Amino acid sequence: MSNAPSSYTGGCACGAIRYEIPSEPIFQNHCQCLDCQHKSGTGHGSYLSFMRGGVKQTGSAALWDMVGDSGNVKTRAFCPACGSPVYMTYAAMPDVITVHAASLDDPSRFKPQAVTYAVRGYEWDVLDPALTRFEKMPPGQ
Repeated sequence: MSNAPSSYTGGCACGAIRYEIPSEPIFQNHCQCLDCQHKSGTGHGSYLSFMRGGVKQTGSAALWDMVGDSGNVKTRAFCPACGSPVYMTYAAMPDVITVHAASLDDPSRFKPQAVTYAVRGYEWDVLDPALTRFEKMPPGQ
């Protein structure tokens, strides 16, 4: 992988899976849906979504299909060696890939724009009150 300065790079905790994304994110969010709460073991998940064109990946992820609150299938990809969640893909949006903010080599590049599924949030899961909140997913996401 070239690791171009503007690329977003990251992977799992043990390094068995690596990715490089040459484009800018199309959406960055905290999600408080029940699936994200279960996956993270906390009150939300934090994500960057990109168009899939040009994404490079090394290593093989274990995949788990699930049905989201929208009724559409989303596929969670995680490392079979260390168990780290790395990315998600969506049957309804095959051109989009979403990476976990903490899987980035430089997580400070994550700049959340919104909170999704705020209707499921807990008062102990305090997120930036200045962020736009959507009860569920915003249109087009």
